[in-house]
Amino acid sequence: MDLQKLTQQLDDLSQSPPFEKWNPPFCGDIDMEIRKDGRWFYMGSPIGRIKLVKLFASVLLKENNEYFLKTPAEKIRIQVEDAPFVITEWEIKNTNEGDAILVTSNIGQQVVLGDLHPLINETVDDENAEPKLYVELNRGLRARVHRNVFYQWVSDQDSPVVEENEQLFLRSAKQNFLLG
Repeated sequence: MDLQKLTQQLDDLSQSPPFEKWNPPFCGDIDMEIRKDGRWFYMGSPIGRIKLVKLFASVLLKENNEYFLKTPAEKIRIQVEDAPFVITEWEIKNTNEGDAILVTSNIGQQVVLGDLHPLINETVDDENAEPKLYVELNRGLRARVHRNVFYQWVSDQDSPVVEENEQLFLRSAKQNFLLG
């Protein structure tokens, strides 16, 4: 499998709307929130239809540390507790450039960990701190790595984890990413 081709195909599938061509007026805030666990709420009630969540997610972007739903007609601010998405699954793909890790978000978006979509470690320097790992997606959006995925990476002996100076690294697409 060709790594560049796989990455390009996945990025093509998650093609963004032409936000740069849209200049809608800011219409204020809406009572919509994305919780830390990736669940979307409107006026305090969960949005249970995944197709509706995917529709909203397709027009979600981050600007100046704020999140907006942006269409050609309007731009409205929403609240995001941590990151709008959660990485819930992963698999190793054998490519012509070595192993690459394909991650999947809670809404089915897939990216390959690598240069374009790095793993970012924001874990606090406290031995009791919960791991805070994120995958950079598109439009300034991130997905938080679910705790189960993190523990699988750490414990899976077949995964490309390298121990170096008592720090664990995850290898994907010829890149090393710090796990902790």
